[in-house]
Amino acid sequence: MTTLELPTPIVSVDWLSTHLDHPDLVILDASIKKVTSSKESSKQDLKIPGARFFDIKKIFSDQESDLPNMLPSSDSFEKGCRNLGINADSKIVIYDTIGIYSSPRAWWMFTIMGHSEVAVLDGGFPEWINQDLSTENKGNTAIFPIGNFKINDRFKYDINADDVLFEMNSSDSLIIDARSYGRFMGTDPEPRSDLKSGHIPNSLSLPYTKVLQDGKILPTKELVKLFADFDIENKKLIFSCGSGITACIILLAAKLSGYTNLWVYDGSWTEWGQLEGVPIEC
Repeated sequence: MTTLELPTPIVSVDWLSTHLDHPDLVILDASIKKVTSSKESSKQDLKIPGARFFDIKKIFSDQESDLPNMLPSSDSFEKGCRNLGINADSKIVIYDTIGIYSSPRAWWMFTIMGHSEVAVLDGGFPEWINQDLSTENKGNTAIFPIGNFKINDRFKYDINADDVLFEMNSSDSLIIDARSYGRFMGTDPEPRSDLKSGHIPNSLSLPYTKVLQDGKILPTKELVKLFADFDIENKKLIFSCGSGITACIILLAAKLSGYTNLWVYDGSWTEWGQLEGVPIEC
């Protein structure tokens, strides 16, 4: 059988259905429940055939942190992947049940853990259903042999609050916020009532919904045009959101647009909005 090649960081349902039976392919369901109201698929008891559940909340996040969705340690990530039967040479496609929501977060984690053979399924499970492609019951869980997935390097593409305090005043960096414009401006309440309202000084608003249409990522030409409206050439781009999930959506969009110096503020507004003594603008 020919070697499987992932064409870009995002693949279509047609591509996935064509390669569904390739032995090197691993399909991961990285769905999480949305903090705010969502359009999750009505067929929550089904999955793409052979899909394995990538549990962001309980396995692939730091269970000792008070903040949600924080990156796990390299060892924990490696162990979790091996338990899913993922190998060092696996070609991974990730989806979620909303369309494009939490799957880019899982994609980003793999990339900074040094595994580049990973892509997001454009449109996710809703698009798979829309195309009337085959499904199976989530109860159909196979037992996989322990994989040999290995982290050869852990790239430092996440930053903390201390980094943000420096970077927000740097002319070489730009913080881009994926929350809604109302939350960014402090006119809409935060879903977590214990958080202050507003945004990090000198950051820009780019709601993640702006890079999506009908649950799919915008065409690359439209993404390039969208990012061209910002003065971001040759800058370090730092993406923030509520809790590190939707920041990865606009990071993926920036990646598809040709940008490479891309970072995530992992604590995002869940951290910044409860810190004492940090500046906040509205």
